[in-house]
Amino acid sequence: MPDIQQPPSRVLVLGATSAIAMEVARLLAPSGTRFFLVARNPQKLQSVRADLLTLGAQSVGICTADLRDTDAHARVLSRAAAVLGTIEFALIAHGILGDQRKAQSDYPAAEDILRTNFLSVVSLVIWLTDYFEHSRQGTLAVISSVAGDRGRASNYVYASSKAGLNIFLEGVRNRVGRHGVHVLTILPGFVLTPMTEHLPHRMLAATPSEVARRILAAVARREDVAYIPGILAIIMFFVRLIPRRIFKSMNL
Repeated sequence: MPDIQQPPSRVLVLGATSAIAMEVARLLAPSGTRFFLVARNPQKLQSVRADLLTLGAQSVGICTADLRDTDAHARVLSRAAAVLGTIEFALIAHGILGDQRKAQSDYPAAEDILRTNFLSVVSLVIWLTDYFEHSRQGTLAVISSVAGDRGRASNYVYASSKAGLNIFLEGVRNRVGRHGVHVLTILPGFVLTPMTEHLPHRMLAATPSEVARRILAAVARREDVAYIPGILAIIMFFVRLIPRRIFKSMNL
C-alpha cells in the first residue's frame, strides 16, 4: 500500500463492486478499516464484504442501491454515517461508458449517460461535502476521466458528462477546501476493467491495482487532481493546446 501514515479508518465506497473501488478497499482493509459499501448487485457486495473481512477489515456494512436514484441518496448516506460513526473518506466510483453511436441520435440514451456520470454524482457530492464541511474534516475522492478534457467525435457524450463533473468538483473544492475538506478529482486514462474489456487495448493502459495505488498516494498528499498514469497530465496539457480548427479534423 502507498505510504499513508494514518490511513482513513472509516471509509464509504459508492459503486463498491467496480474494479477500481474493490482494489482501493483491498489496499485499506489490512489496516483494520471499517467500511460501508454501496452497489447495485447484492451477490457481488457480499463477495466483496467477505474478501475485505478476510484481508483484515474491522467491519463491513453493505447497502444495495441504484445510485442513479437520487431520491434515495440522503437515506443511504445517512445510514452510512450512522453505521460508521463518522465518514472520514468517501470514494465515488460508479459510472458507465454508454453507447456513443446510440446516444448521439437518441436522447434517452444520452440522458442515461449524463444522469449516471454527472447528475447522480453531483447529488452525492452535495450531500457529502455538506457533511464534511460541517464536521470540518474528510476526504472525498471522485473517479472521473481524462476524456473530460476535450470533446472528441468518438465519445463526446461520455466526455461531456465527465467535463461537467470536473468543473463541478473544482468549484466545490475551492469552496470547502478552506474548511479542512479534501476533494480529489481522479482522471484515469484507459483502465483494463470489465467495463472496457470490449474495447481495443490502448497505449498507457493501467490496471485497477495501479490506479488504486495512485489514488491512495494522491489522498495521502492531498492532491487536487490525479492523472493516472501521471504522464497523462503532460499529454493532456498539449492536447488542450491544439487549436480547435485542427482538433476537429483529427480522427479521434
